[in-house]
Amino acid sequence: MKIVIIKSFLSFFHHKLIMPWSLDLVPLPPCALLGGPPLSGLLWTVLLLFLWYCYRVGSDPPSHSGMLKSGSGRSSFSRSSSRSPVDPRHSAPKASAAITMEMVEEEEGTESYLTPVLSHAPFPTEAAAESKKLYRALQEYAKRYSWAGMGRIHKGLRTFLNICARINDRPSIQKPHLFYLPDVPSIPFFPRDAHRHDIEVLEASYPIILAEFQAMYQRGIDTKLGWSYQGPKGQTVFPLYNAGVCVASNCRACPCTYRTLLSLRTFISSNSLGSAGFWLLGPGATLGGAYGPTNTRLRCHLGLQTPAQCELVVGGEPQCWSEGHCLLVDDSFLHTISHNGGAEDGPRVIFSVDLWHPNVAAAERQALDYIFAPEQ
Repeated sequence: MKIVIIKSFLSFFHHKLIMPWSLDLVPLPPCALLGGPPLSGLLWTVLLLFLWYCYRVGSDPPSHSGMLKSGSGRSSFSRSSSRSPVDPRHSAPKASAAITMEMVEEEEGTESYLTPVLSHAPFPTEAAAESKKLYRALQEYAKRYSWAGMGRIHKGLRTFLNICARINDRPSIQKPHLFYLPDVPSIPFFPRDAHRHDIEVLEASYPIILAEFQAMYQRGIDTKLGWSYQGPKGQTVFPLYNAGVCVASNCRACPCTYRTLLSLRTFISSNSLGSAGFWLLGPGATLGGAYGPTNTRLRCHLGLQTPAQCELVVGGEPQCWSEGHCLLVDDSFLHTISHNGGAEDGPRVIFSVDLWHPNVAAAERQALDYIFAPEQ
């Protein structure tokens, strides 16, 4: 009985599926049609089912859902010469036809961090001229290179004005005044592991950096010698890099320190968000509450001369410098600095270097270098 059923099944697939293609393409052996062993018939049945499956898969039209389920609730970009279908509410501009976007299903009531990139909403009309200038720089960068990886920067430029308006209405411990990159983990003080290589390089170079500073300090503090006064009385700076621009004369005065800077992997040397130099704070001086320009950087302080009465408070957390050791500070938080020592203690001296925030991706760093290119 089983043999009769198998033979009938094989004859059906032979006439309905194989014969329309070619009668000689897949000939059935005599044992399969004339009552051979049941095992051979079963194997041929599986083979024909596989061929039928391949035929159906090849003939079915491709799915046009354009949706990918993901628990992360994020969108993904893929470079292609043809556009993938997307939700019409979030379709990309025609100018970006080379970029296909596969939207991801998100929970109702939530907004993807790429929504501003995919929407047609205009840049806020109430935005300041400087913000619009930065946004145009991002568009120029994307036109020259790519929009890939620009979601957070795009969202930051579009929404930063509204964020500033909201946080300025109430006290806040983090208020970067120039650019805010969303979805970046922020704490006042970062652990050494965030930039272990650069910290170890700076601490290993502590003796030579201190020696070069002392040689400059003995020549006197004068603007003609490369020093500058910043903030309240008692604070002076000897910059090696100022807003992304190398101060050549000062770097020549400190050649070993300059070479140490160049050996750092994450030093911000190509845009106006980055600086490096020696910072002095005289006895009795206090820097009131201030905010840094952005949350995309960390400021690394290498202690050179640190009297015990000096204190740094960032985001309500106090810390003290230590000679020969580094502190990683997110200065976009509210921070204050005080030197409560006497004249006999001398100034507090640190070597300050701006490093990239570890959660800023390489593509974002390149774009920020373009957007915040230093003015030569």
